[in-house]
Amino acid sequence: MKKWISAMGAVATAALLTACGGGGSAGDGATVDLSGSRGSLISTPITLAELTPAAFQAAAPASLFQVAGAPKCTISFKYFQYGTVGAVGEKTMASGGIMVPSGTDAACQGPRPVLLYAHGTSTDKNKNMASPQDGEAALIAAIFAAQGYIVVSPNYAGYEASTLSYHPYLVADQQSKDMMDALAAARKSFASIGANANSKLFVSGYSQGGHVALATVKAMQASGMTVTASAPMSGPYNLGFFGDTVFGAQVNGGASLFTPLLNTAFQKAYGDIYTTPSQLYAPQFATGIETLLPSTSSTAALITAGKLPQNDCMFEGASGYGFCTSGFLVNTSYRTAVLADASANAGNPSTGTAPAAAHPLRRAAYRNALMNFTLTTPSLFCGGSNDPTVFYSMNTTAARGFFASQAVLPPQALVELNVDSSPTGPTDPFAAAKVGFGMALAAAGTNAPAQYHGALVPPFCNAAARGFFANF
Repeated sequence: MKKWISAMGAVATAALLTACGGGGSAGDGATVDLSGSRGSLISTPITLAELTPAAFQAAAPASLFQVAGAPKCTISFKYFQYGTVGAVGEKTMASGGIMVPSGTDAACQGPRPVLLYAHGTSTDKNKNMASPQDGEAALIAAIFAAQGYIVVSPNYAGYEASTLSYHPYLVADQQSKDMMDALAAARKSFASIGANANSKLFVSGYSQGGHVALATVKAMQASGMTVTASAPMSGPYNLGFFGDTVFGAQVNGGASLFTPLLNTAFQKAYGDIYTTPSQLYAPQFATGIETLLPSTSSTAALITAGKLPQNDCMFEGASGYGFCTSGFLVNTSYRTAVLADASANAGNPSTGTAPAAAHPLRRAAYRNALMNFTLTTPSLFCGGSNDPTVFYSMNTTAARGFFASQAVLPPQALVELNVDSSPTGPTDPFAAAKVGFGMALAAAGTNAPAQYHGALVPPFCNAAARGFFANF
């Protein structure tokens, strides 16, 4: 859920500017609809960059292609805008990226599969998945678009050019609509931008995007759409129980960033998380926190300015990660009320439910947990078992276990992958991801905990997802 810091996916800005030649050419022929209705294509896609395989390899770190493989296709990075809705159905717009592969390699020609990708948590208001200068976009381009996938990836409502004043963070209903609206709008431009799609649709996402991807599969199944396969990665699927754990004694890395995003989104969606922000937040942070994130200022600058706490200081306490005697984010009285409800109306970690939850924050979190439908789409659940940011066992293992208990999908179509484990033998289909992750983890040394969620796991889970998709 942390802002993407993927060292392996980062691309040198200066090199890319040279390779891209400035971009900016517009396509033509797409049907533009200025009504702003859901799924409308508000702007003709604009080319921000076009990278040949050679240019991509010259601009990006070699370590990226050690995981992704050598690029086969030229990638055209297209920027587009589309109509969608906010958390309570209010009309708004958002933007996103379309990556279109082309070239002489067989993988780049003829009808191509489509990947609908949901990005991870970002505090950067200007995050843009249409730009190869974004580390996450570069990673997805290398692993998928450069290998022949057409990629559609929304920036989400509340980011970049979106007119929504907040981001509906982990509000499953809105985020699934946002994804589906982005895909619908992008498809209206495919003919004009040379995106020749076949009938296969894959849905994936990492961290926040893992939750968004699974929510999207749920919504697509309910609407009768066929998803070929999905790969939710390192997502907070068991959101209510995860929240109970964080409010209890185990604060996750990045909690002080996720909390304002989540609470503002839930307040906008349901209106009862607090009466005023000062009910939830300590006085020094309450003013302006509802409009703080996402931001055009860096996280470090916000902490230095005293708008966010240092060192993930979430709660009042003398010891333990996320506990401080002063400078904590959440009022002790609010936390006490949450804990009292968690004690009286405990959640079920195996089903992600807490039917009797009375506290509005807990009700909202359990409402947006995703272990509440029948999964009929072949799916890979990937993550790392020592993740300090999105706890693995209560999210990845629990979700896969819940869906496996439905006995709808055969074992080979419902897979849990812990990249932080040893290969099970010479026939392990994910041996390369596990071995590669182990090497990257060792190379990170003492920096491994800080890099684990945002930098180390993503390349290997995404590469494994591509391998899983190849089965379909």
